[in-house]
Amino acid sequence: MRIDLHAHSTASDGTDTPAELVRNAAAAGLDVVALTDHDTVGGYAEAIAAVPDGLTLVTGAELSCRLDGIGLHMLAYLFDPAESELSRERELVRDDRVPRARTMVGKLQDLGVPVTWDRVAAIAGDGSVGRPHIAAAMVEAGVVASVSDAFTPQWLADGGRAYAEKHELDPFEAIRLVKAAGGVTVFAHPLALKRGRCVPESAIAELAAAGLDGIEVDHMDHDPATRARLRGLAGELGLLTTGSSDYHGSRKTCGLGECTTDPEIYGEITRRATGAFPVPGAGGQGRTGA
Repeated sequence: MRIDLHAHSTASDGTDTPAELVRNAAAAGLDVVALTDHDTVGGYAEAIAAVPDGLTLVTGAELSCRLDGIGLHMLAYLFDPAESELSRERELVRDDRVPRARTMVGKLQDLGVPVTWDRVAAIAGDGSVGRPHIAAAMVEAGVVASVSDAFTPQWLADGGRAYAEKHELDPFEAIRLVKAAGGVTVFAHPLALKRGRCVPESAIAELAAAGLDGIEVDHMDHDPATRARLRGLAGELGLLTTGSSDYHGSRKTCGLGECTTDPEIYGEITRRATGAFPVPGAGGQGRTGA
């Protein structure tokens, strides 16, 4: 089995619609793909309706968190999307995305960058607006060569010249909320140092003690030494280890299935989840709520 547990659609900052994402996942030879848009479940219905034969869809989200001033992302899988407390927190994060993005555009304009809010909003469309949309506008304007080139201290990285904060969850609270909604939590790309500061391993240990289920080890932003280090840490802490592409369509260079998760780990994730069930092909005939 080929299993990719981290992918984004136009419901957040990917370039594939949810339907295109599941079709492309099947075409890439995947058996399982997770839809993990940022702080939203808005792509679920379209993706579920389009799941082709031979593919299983795992519903999820990538939750924006912050610990001691350091941003981090928490992948949440197979939670009940209707659970009120987690839904309310996701809404708070989403609602803060627009004013935050407007502030960042204003900072770029002050720095002489010819980027407008109207263009950023058009790029985001109906998705949850975020830094990748601003970065895409910067690419169009010829300011940077690629989206990733905008995520530097010079521009949009945490603490960068055009960075602005937004409402983010405490990761310990995120774990509690996801667990209460029947879901499973995996710390996304925990040592992706090229993105900026990362939390120390002691914090990962504390998160594990609080109920964190796993860490994303095999990821494009982790070199071989980092993957080995994380695998050892996961063994010490009793955490599951996953691998994923973090696919964003044409917005990033990685392809679906670039990194994958072991079938036994996937099976354990589905066993632990009680809030939702994986959706088999043929238009989502499986249950999507407990």
